[in-house]
Amino acid sequence: MTMAGTRVTWNCASDRCFHFFPCLSDPARRSSLCLKLALVLLHLIYVGILFIFDKDLTDKTKREPWYTAIYLLLFVATLAQYFLTSCSSPGYVLDAMRVANETDALLRKTLLTSKQPASSKNGSVAVTVGGNQLGRNLLGSNATTWTKVVMEMYPPGSSVRSWTCTYCNIVQPPRTKHCHDCDKCVIEFDHHCVWLGTCIGQGNHCRFWWYICEETAMCLWTGLLYITYLENNISKTWWIDVIMILLLITLSIWFIFLVLLLLFHSYLVLTNQTTYELVRRRRIPYLRGIPERVYPFSKGACRNLYNFCSPRSSKYSLEAAANSTGD
Repeated sequence: MTMAGTRVTWNCASDRCFHFFPCLSDPARRSSLCLKLALVLLHLIYVGILFIFDKDLTDKTKREPWYTAIYLLLFVATLAQYFLTSCSSPGYVLDAMRVANETDALLRKTLLTSKQPASSKNGSVAVTVGGNQLGRNLLGSNATTWTKVVMEMYPPGSSVRSWTCTYCNIVQPPRTKHCHDCDKCVIEFDHHCVWLGTCIGQGNHCRFWWYICEETAMCLWTGLLYITYLENNISKTWWIDVIMILLLITLSIWFIFLVLLLLFHSYLVLTNQTTYELVRRRRIPYLRGIPERVYPFSKGACRNLYNFCSPRSSKYSLEAAANSTGD
C-alpha cells in the first residue's frame, strides 16, 4: 500500500513537472537539456576552481581588472554563442518550401497586375521572403512551385521519385538530407550535433564555426592559466595540485579535439563542402562520377569564405547539382 501511494505521488509530481516544463516530457529534448546543463557546469567548474585556488589571479584582477574582464567576457560570449547556435534553425526544407510557394503566389499576383515577365537566374535558386526570384519557368504548369524549382536543379530526365524523401514525402533539393534525430530534411546538412541538440546546416553552420572558434580560444586561455598556477604553486598543497593537473589533462584533450574540429570545418568552408558530403561522397547520387579532388559547389576559397561569413540576403539559398549545369 505504501509502495502504491509513493508511486501515485511520484506520478502526480511528474505530471505537474511536465505541465510546467513541456520539454521534459520528450526523452530526446530532456537528454539534450541535460547535456546543455552539463556543458554549462563544466565551464563553471573550470573557471570557478581557478578563482577559488589561484590567489595570484585574484591579486592580478585587483591590479589589472581589464585582464579578468576580457577573460570573463570571452566566457560569457562562448556560452551565449553556444545557446544561440543550439536555438537557431539549420534551415529545414519544409520552411523553404513554404516560403517558395508563398513567394510564388505573391509573384503571380504581381504579374497579373503589372503583366511583366518573370526574371530568372541560372545555376542556383534563391528562395527569398521579399524577392520574386524562384527559378525558371515557374508559371504555366500544374506542378507545384517547389517541385519545379527543385527538379530544374537536377540533370534533365531526372525522376521526382528519385529525389523525394521517403520520410517527409517532399522533393529534396541538392545538398539536402533527412535527419532522423530531428525528423526533418535539412538544407546543406552537415551533421547532427548531440551537444547542441540540433542539426548543423545552411542556417547555422556559420554560427557553429564561430562557437568552435570561441570555445577553442576559451579552452586555450584557461589552459594557460592552469599552467601558470602549477608553475607558481606546484609544491604547496598536493591535493590541489592533483585536482589542477587532472583538470589540465582533460582540458588539453578537449583543446586538441577543438583545434582539429576547427581546422576541419575551416577546410569545409574554404571548399564549400559539408561533413556529410565529405564522408558519404560515394553514396550521394549527385556526387557520383565526380573526382574526389573536385569540389563541384566551390566558387574559389575567397568567394566561399565571403558567402559563408557575410549575412545572407535570402534565408534559403539552393545550389544546383553539378551535372545540371554541365560541370
